[in-house]
Amino acid sequence: MTVLEVTTPKLVREFLNLNAKVNQDNPYYIRPLDNEVEQVFHPEKNKLFKDGNAKRWIVQDQDGSTVGRIAAFYYSKYVNKGTEFPVGCVGYFDSINDHTVANLLFDTAKKWLIENGMEAMDGPINFGDRDKWWGLMVEGYDNEPMYGMSFNPEYYETLFANYGFENYYNQYYYRLNIFDELPPKFKERYEKFKAKPDYQTRHLDKSQLEKFAQDFVTIYNSAWAQHGEAKAITFDQIMKLFTSLKPVMDPRVICFAYYKEEPIAMFINIPDVNQYFKFFDGKLGLKQKLHLLWMKFRGQNNRLTGLAFGVVPKYQSLGIDSFLIYSSYLSILDIKIYQQYEMGWAADWNPKMVNIYKSLGAKPSRHMVTFRHIFDTAAHPFERHPVMEYTTGS
Repeated sequence: MTVLEVTTPKLVREFLNLNAKVNQDNPYYIRPLDNEVEQVFHPEKNKLFKDGNAKRWIVQDQDGSTVGRIAAFYYSKYVNKGTEFPVGCVGYFDSINDHTVANLLFDTAKKWLIENGMEAMDGPINFGDRDKWWGLMVEGYDNEPMYGMSFNPEYYETLFANYGFENYYNQYYYRLNIFDELPPKFKERYEKFKAKPDYQTRHLDKSQLEKFAQDFVTIYNSAWAQHGEAKAITFDQIMKLFTSLKPVMDPRVICFAYYKEEPIAMFINIPDVNQYFKFFDGKLGLKQKLHLLWMKFRGQNNRLTGLAFGVVPKYQSLGIDSFLIYSSYLSILDIKIYQQYEMGWAADWNPKMVNIYKSLGAKPSRHMVTFRHIFDTAAHPFERHPVMEYTTGS
């Protein structure tokens, strides 16, 4: 077998096509957009190259057929996050069901990470934000994946375990049927805050993207970045995100909460664009964009997915989460288009978010795992991801 670094257009095509090849027997598989995968590996497109690096490889058999792929990467915000030793990452892993191929891929990534000072590797994860291609699917193969969701053959878990990867943390997705009534406590808390004029909820207004982008940054950096589980984000990053989502976003399912004009919570949902992309086979040219607009006009997409949820710490434990969720629920019911809602993943190190999902009456839909492989366990014994600590609301 031959290991080839992906450096030419031909090898890029091999790298991209292998994901579809190994998943071809699962009728629920939806191919990610090729251009979105490619942007990850271009320094001018991916800001993480400013303080990190990435490489990717394919493995070909003696007949020249591509039988495996992997990427390795590191960046400063991740390297020492929560550990006393530097941790790199692997992702975009695909392989035929062969331990020899998988081990060769992992060895190649490990060697490069060691050369760059890493002492462990987490994966499979993304060289980018956690909302895309993060974790290995171990349950949930019987439904189409939501946009950005990892999707892989079932035997991958064995390939990772066989190499010595251990379960660093679990990631859970939950699903709701839109027309199922929420538990009574959500309505009670909604009515409590609705009666207080200082508390309000508002939907995003596309004509005021800059204002809502700044509100997003304020809430996110207060609610999440303080825990060390997510790096602080900038206004420019969120404006870029909102601008990219503008063609497909539905402002009626994006909701912010305020106290005396102060942004205190957000609930960001978008239509599941995979319901459009599943017809495009990884491409998004003019033809596909016109097709997307036609499908959007016809209201073909009846699935929603959660993109972000957060409450500013001093307003946590007050019931603001229920106020915001129920307000969004009423709006979605009124739209009468959407039927199914699948929430973005919550990790077992974030029990409060998992409990919010359960409190809604949602049912588990997918189970992902982020693995860790420590190169020298005598020097650094394996420990699972620590559980998040919360600030008590006042």
